[in-house]
Amino acid sequence: MRTILEAAERVLAANPAATMEQAARAAGVARTTVHRRFATREALLDELTGWAARQFADAVATARPDAAPPLVALCQVTANVLRVKTDWSFAMNRAADDAHPEAARVYGEVRATCARLLRRAQEAGVLRPGIDLDWTRRVYYALIHEAAKENAEGGDTDALATRVVDTLLRGAGAPAGLAGQTGI
Repeated sequence: MRTILEAAERVLAANPAATMEQAARAAGVARTTVHRRFATREALLDELTGWAARQFADAVATARPDAAPPLVALCQVTANVLRVKTDWSFAMNRAADDAHPEAARVYGEVRATCARLLRRAQEAGVLRPGIDLDWTRRVYYALIHEAAKENAEGGDTDALATRVVDTLLRGAGAPAGLAGQTGI
C-alpha cells in the first residue's frame, strides 16, 4: 500500500486532477490493484491524507520535543517537518483544510506539542520573556510553509531548517546596536 500512496503523492503533486489509473501506472501496479484497496478516488485521497498526517506526527515526535533541549528539539522538529511537507506536499496541503478528521486530530496534537516546545524554549531563555507564544507559533508555521515551497525545488532541508530557526529567533532586522543609529 505504501508504494501506491507514494506514487499517488507524486502524481497528484504534479497534477491534482490525476486519475487512479495514473497513480496505478506510477506505482507499477494494475488499476484493479488500486481499486481493490481503494473503492474510489476519494477513498485513496482520504488514505493519502491520513498517511501524510501520521508521517507529520511521527516527524514531530521523533525530534523528542518534550525531552530534548528546546533549541535542539526546535531545530530537529523543523528539519523533520520540512522533509514531510516536501515529500507529502499534495497530501499535507489537502490535510490543512481540517476536513479530514484524522488529520485535524493530528494537527491539533502537533499544535499542542509545538505550544509546549515554545513554552519550554521561552523558559530556557531561547525566546524572549513575555513574547506572545501563539503569534510566535503562527510565524514559525509560516516560515516552515515558505521553506517547504523552496525545498520543493530541491533545496537543502537542513540549511532551510537552520534558516527558519534563525529567522524565528533573530528576525530579519539589524542587530540591536545598529537600530539606534537609524532613529528607531
